[in-house]
Amino acid sequence: MIEIKDLHKSYKIGKNLLHVLKGININIEAGELVAIMGSSGSGKSTLLNILGMLDVADKGSYTLDKVPIKDLDETKAAKYRNKFLGFVFQSFNLINYKTALENVTLPLYYQKAGRKERHIKAMQYLEKVGLADWASHLPSELSGGQKQRIAIARALAAEPKVLLADEPTGALDSTTSYEVMQLIQEINDEGKTILVVTHEKDIAHMCKRIVQLKDGVIIEDTKINQVRASEYV
Repeated sequence: MIEIKDLHKSYKIGKNLLHVLKGININIEAGELVAIMGSSGSGKSTLLNILGMLDVADKGSYTLDKVPIKDLDETKAAKYRNKFLGFVFQSFNLINYKTALENVTLPLYYQKAGRKERHIKAMQYLEKVGLADWASHLPSELSGGQKQRIAIARALAAEPKVLLADEPTGALDSTTSYEVMQLIQEINDEGKTILVVTHEKDIAHMCKRIVQLKDGVIIEDTKINQVRASEYV
């Protein structure tokens, strides 16, 4: 599903060149649930940005679902993101003046789905995350956990190949974090490929594989015995 070969990325800071990624090699199969861990400055956010087509590597190759991701202008990058990827962020990134339903329909609008189709599909995904009864509520009327569930429903609505979750539990308390991870595990159980960037060890162990970054290189890549979030919910 994802194949990264010899990926390098540097940023110019003043007169200095900061080498952030130093030859990353990683393969992720369809249906995997992978945690990407690392301290601040390890390169995990840069890697996620490249995977999400929000940034480009200086060197190396990135293949997603057998499609080489290279030489993308912003229009093509946006098209590929909408086709291949769903995003979940720590800060939820919901539009405050739109209802839960309207937020979930957004990626479908960009896919040019009709109004009725958008409504039906969005309601199906709100049902999936247990929030169909909250469809008409604004984000300000929702708890942190509910906002993240809405964000997950929005990410899934476009039926992406891969779900990229950047610190999805970072703004939540422990109990709510485990509830969100239970939902992520259930989505993965259905076959969705998911990458979770996290600095929390308990969250990482709810994935099936942990990739550890340090100073721009992978220092560990281990398949683990998954801890089920339902044990804590």
